[in-house]
Amino acid sequence: MPEAKGPHISIKGEQLFDLFGFHITNSLIATLIVTGLFVWISYHYYEQSQKTQKSAFYYVLNSFIAMIYNLFYSVLKNNTSMFFPLLGAFFFFIILNNWFGLIPGVGAILINIVEHGETHSVPLLRGGTADLNTTLALAIISVVMTQYYGFKYLGIKTHIGKYLNISNPVNLFVGILELILEAARIISFSFRLFGNIFAGEVLLTVIAFLLPAFFSFITFPMFGLELFVGFVQALVFTMLTAVFLNIAIQKAH
Repeated sequence: MPEAKGPHISIKGEQLFDLFGFHITNSLIATLIVTGLFVWISYHYYEQSQKTQKSAFYYVLNSFIAMIYNLFYSVLKNNTSMFFPLLGAFFFFIILNNWFGLIPGVGAILINIVEHGETHSVPLLRGGTADLNTTLALAIISVVMTQYYGFKYLGIKTHIGKYLNISNPVNLFVGILELILEAARIISFSFRLFGNIFAGEVLLTVIAFLLPAFFSFITFPMFGLELFVGFVQALVFTMLTAVFLNIAIQKAH
């Protein structure tokens, strides 16, 4: 009897081929597609902003950007304009990647690859934020930029003094603890985003496999839920980055 095959689920992005010694995975291809879409939307928005007669696309996107800006303003106040390009790029890049993995057909198109002498069928595309490599890179950028602005606003001596304060043993211990928390933030940022998005995609895949006859009735509420989760996770990542940016530019008391 032929062996029954379950849904294809892999916790890591599958390698499709090598290019100049670099491993090209299905999640990397999806991320490049989303990056191209992000650049196109940004250019189209800028192009529309220069026109007298603007399209509905511009007004809808502009209203959404204004809403996100006001959320950041509640944290950053007068520094919002300085940090909004970074935070806005984070938010829209993450939400596009989160939602791209939910598009019907993404993950359903399979190609055959040869690995260790065996042929396997793997998805051609996989949501970028459903790969830990992508979320880890985003987390590292977030923490590095937080430190960069800390040095820029406070100066090298003052910013380092937050972590290496030898005025008394208590302050020294607190500073070292803060330094450890900076490293731990990379782990928490990356695994929180990856875990939520990957779990959502797995849930939809398993439902489609176990209940194919009822999938059309279940998919709409589940799809709506995952769209909401994708939005919330993008917002959580950027709002936490905004909070830590605000802390980084404040002098220690």
